[in-house]
Amino acid sequence: VILVDVCMPELDGFELAAMIREHPRFQKTAMIFISAIQVSDLDRLRGYEMGAVDYVPVPVVPEVLRAKIRVFVDLYRKTRQLERFNAELEDRVSARTSELEYSNARLLESEQRRSLALAAGRMGSWDWDWVNGDWMWDEGQFRIFGVDPKDFVVNPENVRALLHPDDIDELRKAVIQLDKGVKSYETEFRIVRRDGEIRWLFGTAAATADKTGRVIRVSGVTVDITERKRAEERQSLLTREVDHRAKNALALAQSIVRLTRGENAKSYMQAVEGRIGALARVHTILSLSSWQGAEITKLVDEELAPYLMNDQIIFSGSNVQLLPATAQTLAMALHELVTNSAKYGALSTLTGRLAIHWKVETDVLKIVWEEREGPAVVEPVSRGFGTRSVIASIESQLGGRAEFDWRPEGLICRLSVPLKPPAAPRQAGHRQPASVASTERASVSGTG
Repeated sequence: VILVDVCMPELDGFELAAMIREHPRFQKTAMIFISAIQVSDLDRLRGYEMGAVDYVPVPVVPEVLRAKIRVFVDLYRKTRQLERFNAELEDRVSARTSELEYSNARLLESEQRRSLALAAGRMGSWDWDWVNGDWMWDEGQFRIFGVDPKDFVVNPENVRALLHPDDIDELRKAVIQLDKGVKSYETEFRIVRRDGEIRWLFGTAAATADKTGRVIRVSGVTVDITERKRAEERQSLLTREVDHRAKNALALAQSIVRLTRGENAKSYMQAVEGRIGALARVHTILSLSSWQGAEITKLVDEELAPYLMNDQIIFSGSNVQLLPATAQTLAMALHELVTNSAKYGALSTLTGRLAIHWKVETDVLKIVWEEREGPAVVEPVSRGFGTRSVIASIESQLGGRAEFDWRPEGLICRLSVPLKPPAAPRQAGHRQPASVASTERASVSGTG
């Protein structure tokens, strides 16, 4: 597999792909284009004509890229293996002499009824005498359908009972096509085993006709492709999840840029970089857990890391697992609190102290942020952006509560965060897609 960047100096990815295709050795090598720009449909068509098998946009998600590469590498290996098998089979057939014609005819007839690969029960072969209606299944075929050859009689009625109702018409179509003279037929279909398990199968059938063209025998191979189907479903789910997470992150970043204020360009840039950095840190933590959630201890440690010096900060609490949306919102709130403390509060002096403690009470995370021994605190006349952002994100997005106690000896902030997501209100006759609702909730965090 060759990874090609679309945009390169002097020679773009399409020109390089054309040069690669001119070499006989690489005419069948898969090429994946990586592009940081939005390519047009004409560019995509141009790439596919040159042998591109896929496009990957920037930023590249490593797991997705590895999965794509793995698919094409496996396909290449299996193709080469099949070529070797075919070559070996041709050599064996060509090596036969006229003295073994009778034995060779019997061998070919047997191989029409049996699959070349029966390993681990993943493949099975069958044979159908079109004239008298007799069926023959090998051991692999019985194993795939989940039946015992001792008590299962292979006939149209019994086989039809194992087919998925939605796929019976497709198999009937195959019989009609073979009867009309089609030499071979391939299709994917499902079966329902006796224990209720649904399996995906890939079937091939080839017809043998007499001198008059009348079908006399149909042979085929059945392959269990359930694992492949499940892998495709997981891959599709992962792709949708990555797209959903990227949209959420972009919505948050857009809100941060739009709503951040600064006295000058430098302070504005520092504020934006700090908030984007907080978002990036929690994104890294969530990525390491495959977006299953984030531990609050790691979250607090990451957000306070630049200020953990001189023993000014202590924090403790149970190791609570946070949902991704909760972790993102709480990370932004902690960033605003520690930034304000470094500018105006306890962390603005070497004598200041900050203590953070948390615990869980009836599915609600209680966090206490306590500053002391810093500059004298005066309750502000109006709330700044940081304070408003903390209150809005905790209360509007997570349905929690944020309380500020402006004591002269130091600020105390109490956050109450529900650990279970609030039920989204429903409107009659309208269902909002989950991805849209999540994106809108993510935007609230930045726009509070």
